[in-house]
This record gives sequence, structure tokens and C-alpha cells, in this order.
Amino acid sequence: MPSYARTERAALADLLDRVGPDAPTLCAGWTTRDLAAHLVIRERRPDSGLGLVLKPFAGHTERVLKARAARPYEETVDLVRNGPGRLSFFGIPGVDAAANTMEYFVHLEDVRRAQPDFTARELEPGLTEFLWKRVRGGAKLMLRKVPVGVSLLRTDTSGEAEPVRVRKGEPVVTIAGPPGELLLFVYGRKDQALVTVDGDADAVRKLRETPTGI
Repeated sequence: MPSYARTERAALADLLDRVGPDAPTLCAGWTTRDLAAHLVIRERRPDSGLGLVLKPFAGHTERVLKARAARPYEETVDLVRNGPGRLSFFGIPGVDAAANTMEYFVHLEDVRRAQPDFTARELEPGLTEFLWKRVRGGAKLMLRKVPVGVSLLRTDTSGEAEPVRVRKGEPVVTIAGPPGELLLFVYGRKDQALVTVDGDADAVRKLRETPTGI
């Protein structure tokens, strides 16, 4: 099976090289320089991750991020391309594919979809299936704050697909699209995901207004 974490990482590093350090991304307040720095410290500075989940450590995380972002951009992108070191948690065999495929898919789209020449890409079938498993399994966590029921409807397969219920509650809103687009939506890229959202108008509004993601 191809390493989709590796191919998505390589594609993102190539794109970061091409657009340069000051290009926009879908990550609020971040340019490509900031996003590249985030990816490096995520894999190489485990202490910096505390601030993402514990507010008292947020200042430390921001300082580590700014210090990495202040380094030469080309150096930072090379570290993104080369991946985690041997002593990194992400360097453990199997962890890269499990933990980074979704991460790098989303951040590659964060850069791609912020550019004026964006066009949707056709994903390899294996990557599509991987993302479908992840969005089905992870949607409950990513939609945990949503006050309505949610179903996902896959639209890229032949024949009639059945919605998959991923969030309890009433009324139910159905998000329909290919797996990669469904993942982007529940991950918080709602305005850029190429999906349709159907259901009670007020429930749809609540879904769109509620923060989602990890």
C-alpha cells in the first residue's frame, strides 16, 4: 500500500516551495511560513503540543512556533519534506501513516484552496478509502460541539449510497460529497469544502456556525 502520508507530505513541501513564505492559507492568521513552522515543531518539538490542548501552555507553544518561523523558510520547508527524526514519536514505524495522512491532506488543501488558481484534484482510490474510514471514525469527535444530528453521504461511488449517522440529535443535517471533501468540512474548512448540506434551515445554520475539528 502506498504511503499516502509520504506522498501528501511531498506534495505539500513542493507547493510550499512554489508559493513562497508569504502566501495565504486557510489557517486563520497563518501564512505558509507559519504553517510550515507548525508542521516542523509538531514533529520535532513535542513540548510545543501542550499549548494546543492546555491553555496555560499556549504561550510556550506560540514562542516555539515564532522561533521556528523566524528561521530561513527554505530550511523549514526542507524539514517538512524530510519528515520526523528517528527519535520523534512520528518516526515510529506505522505512526507516520496513522497520524500524518489526514494531517498532511488537510494542510495541503489549506494551501491549495487559499490560492487564486485553485482547482479540485482527483484523489487516488486508496487515499479516498483511507479518508472515508477516517472521517466516519473521527466525525463524532470533530462534531462533538454541534447541537444537531449529522449524517454523512458519500457521493463518489456508483449506485445509491446510504447516509452514515455520525452525530446523534434531532433534527438531522446531511452533508454530502466525496470523502476528502467531507473530511475537510468536519475538520472545520466548511466554506471551502465542496459539499452540499441539506436539512432544516436552522439546524444547517447551527452546524455551520459551530466550531468543528480536533
